[in-house]
Amino acid sequence: MLKKLSLISIACLACASTAAIAAPKNIIYMIGDGMGPAYLAAYRYYMDNPDTKVVETTVFDELWIGNASTYPDDDTVVTDSAAAATALSSTHKTYNGAIAVDHDHKALTTMLEIAKAKGMQTGIVVTAQINHATPAGFLAHDSSRQNYDQIADDYIDNKVGGRIVADLMLGGGTSYFIRKDRNLVEEFKQAGYQYTDSWVGMKSLEQLPALGLFAPKGFVSALDNPEPLPLKQMTEKALDLLSPAEEGFVVMIEGSQIDWCGHANDIACAMAEMHDFAESIKVAKAYVDANPDTLLVITADHETGGLSLGANGNYAWKRDVIKKTKHTGDYIAGQLLALKDDKVFYQAWLSFTGLELTADEQQLLGKARTEGQKALATAVKQRIDDYSSTGWTSSGHTAADVPVLAYGADKLKFAGFQDNTEIAAKLIELIQQKK
Repeated sequence: MLKKLSLISIACLACASTAAIAAPKNIIYMIGDGMGPAYLAAYRYYMDNPDTKVVETTVFDELWIGNASTYPDDDTVVTDSAAAATALSSTHKTYNGAIAVDHDHKALTTMLEIAKAKGMQTGIVVTAQINHATPAGFLAHDSSRQNYDQIADDYIDNKVGGRIVADLMLGGGTSYFIRKDRNLVEEFKQAGYQYTDSWVGMKSLEQLPALGLFAPKGFVSALDNPEPLPLKQMTEKALDLLSPAEEGFVVMIEGSQIDWCGHANDIACAMAEMHDFAESIKVAKAYVDANPDTLLVITADHETGGLSLGANGNYAWKRDVIKKTKHTGDYIAGQLLALKDDKVFYQAWLSFTGLELTADEQQLLGKARTEGQKALATAVKQRIDDYSSTGWTSSGHTAADVPVLAYGADKLKFAGFQDNTEIAAKLIELIQQKK
């Protein structure tokens, strides 16, 4: 009896201690768009040190504590980014294509709106256009993700207590924010926002509110981008700008183009985006180490492409083939297309990929060149897939569960299996605990 009472007492004290822990001051919410479990495994092997026998873990492995389901509110089972973003931002399932609205097109309150009402600083950081589906699901309300202009308008028109929802926005999208019918950049400036459209300018941003748009739409792929690790750079700047917030902050940071590489079935592209996302996570993790009152949560909205490591019955995945690939399939095809001399064409192929092809394979590549850039890009990626034993089941999304990673005092709230709406519910509960 005494032993039982002691255990109960200890358990009660533990519960009391847990309850006494204050909600985190800051929340960093990171979304790897399209990042299914196979992407994390692929990145682990991609980054492995070939000089050691053991396969080293990555930052993803170190923080991985759970999984989540992603289905939308219909009978498709497979979600799109808009419905998933709505679930991850508001706790509500909705139909594919919906931006933070329900089936009746009624607005669903998002966590950034709740944070703003609590007096917190808020932000989004993405490598897509900032009015793309995922960030839109946190800042706007629209019946269709395709209404890019209207969504961009919502970023300044949709207010909480008379205030614009996001204090910080970094990403692409100038073509949607500087239009003939409306110049949203000028409106943001008039509202007191610093604005920049250059990387040099971003580094000189000193205070909030701020808007940075660095491409007409989405960024150039990380593998082709002359600006190294763009998401990492923006993450560093975002945390620097948000850090002084007395009431704390909530920021959503998206590795947007992991998904785009998955849609393209381009494994070299995907690994470059995963690397930029991993480096951004390291920045966020270091911030939590320096600021223990911060919670970091990382997940994906869905899986893209049905990626497999090993294909066509081969018991192998040859990461060195992928590491030698210097650009995306689309970029390589664009460069090769103009080369009419077969010898020059093949030498250029070797310089981009390092892959020696058989005579038959060279002929197939040459035939694809005559059919145009799309056919040539497909042929380029197919050769890389064949030589690396990379497989894809789809050019779209799949219903695979996605990983959940967390770091900080409240990380165990996100352990185990959960639905994507539960991730949002737990974060919103923490935000609402703030006085």
